[in-house]
Amino acid sequence: MMEKKMDLRKSAKKRRNQRGITLVELLVVLAILALVSAIVVINVLPAADKAAVDTTRIQIDIIENSLDQYRLDMRSYPTTQQGLEALVNVPSDAKNSANYRPGGYLRGGFPLDGWGNEFQYEFPGERGGAYDLYSYGADGEPGGEGQDADIGNWTTE
Repeated sequence: MMEKKMDLRKSAKKRRNQRGITLVELLVVLAILALVSAIVVINVLPAADKAAVDTTRIQIDIIENSLDQYRLDMRSYPTTQQGLEALVNVPSDAKNSANYRPGGYLRGGFPLDGWGNEFQYEFPGERGGAYDLYSYGADGEPGGEGQDADIGNWTTE
């Protein structure tokens, strides 16, 4: 019996020496993870926003080149009613449809802006150019500031 008590004391002593993770240690680890996550988010999100703006500007350049090629072949830019769809399919009311480039003017279908929205097109343009080609920005609504600002072929930044 005495031996059994000794074994129980030894095992209790072993358990005390084998400490687990305390609540305080766990909270410290979680606080460190939260801090690291916040730093990553602060540094990565602005890069994603800038990438969407840059993508939109590049897509505008690509569409502008396609519109210029369309104009060379068809003798005029597409009307507002024909829209940018005229760069993919021959408009039914096109005067020079025999001049339309086989396969259209945009390879791989119609591009979207950096936020996955369709571009807007108006001919004749109201902002000084032959046409207006623009994106409504991150919010998909006219106007706005910052990421929500409209991006068009008349903007320089």
